[in-house]
Amino acid sequence: MDRYADMFARLDEKNQGAFVPFVMVADPDLAQSEAIICQLVESGADALELGIPYSDPIADGPTIQAASIRALSHKTKVADCMALISRVRAKYPDVPIGLLLYSNLVMAKGISNFYENARDSGVDSILVADVPIREAKPFQEAAEKTGVSQILIAPPNATDETMEKIGEYSKGYTYLLGRAGVTGAETAANVPASELIERLEKHKAAPALLGFGISTPEQVKTAIDAGAAGAISGSATVNIIAANLGENEKMLSELGSFVSAMKAATTKG
Repeated sequence: MDRYADMFARLDEKNQGAFVPFVMVADPDLAQSEAIICQLVESGADALELGIPYSDPIADGPTIQAASIRALSHKTKVADCMALISRVRAKYPDVPIGLLLYSNLVMAKGISNFYENARDSGVDSILVADVPIREAKPFQEAAEKTGVSQILIAPPNATDETMEKIGEYSKGYTYLLGRAGVTGAETAANVPASELIERLEKHKAAPALLGFGISTPEQVKTAIDAGAAGAISGSATVNIIAANLGENEKMLSELGSFVSAMKAATTKG
């Protein structure tokens, strides 16, 4: 079952792109995190991008770093995160679920073991943030064996050689960076995405989702108009969680309104 392919086909029929929010699993705690993730889906998220908390998230800005710290303050383990994802999968059998995490977490108990565990928990894709494509082979091999899609990052300064490799190996979707640097809603996406998308299409890469700096419906619309298959928003989503700590119902309400507005902006034309 290829949930990403099914999702893109379904959205094409509706003349829509995908909106994919990112949140950190177990932020601010496991119980509220599960409620948050369900709220995202119920409010219109087409797929989920979920982080596994890690003590040294080098690709992330302060917003997502703080989310990791909140999650780890409860001594959250990878197994706790996978159990939560299993419950979400049982509730939403058709929604693609992707993991975005760091290589140390994958390698701690063996790459193959991690990918098998992720697959059994209902995960569709894995993006290892700190592994460049030239070092991705063992992760790609584990992905192939388990049927998990290995997500590859297309940076704004990618060489033709990198684009060619992305075209050869990408599955599920391609994570297209709107800009260089770390994650954060504070710096808007500023790269001419249409040029990068044309290069990816030339190499027959998996559909591009534009991420990094996506925080408003206008930016989602711009991404779709540029030819992206959808947009990913991380720091803006996590900021809503951070702004409403201790006010769980208000947090869910604001997340719901945010996702609905961002999803509405994915209509093409």
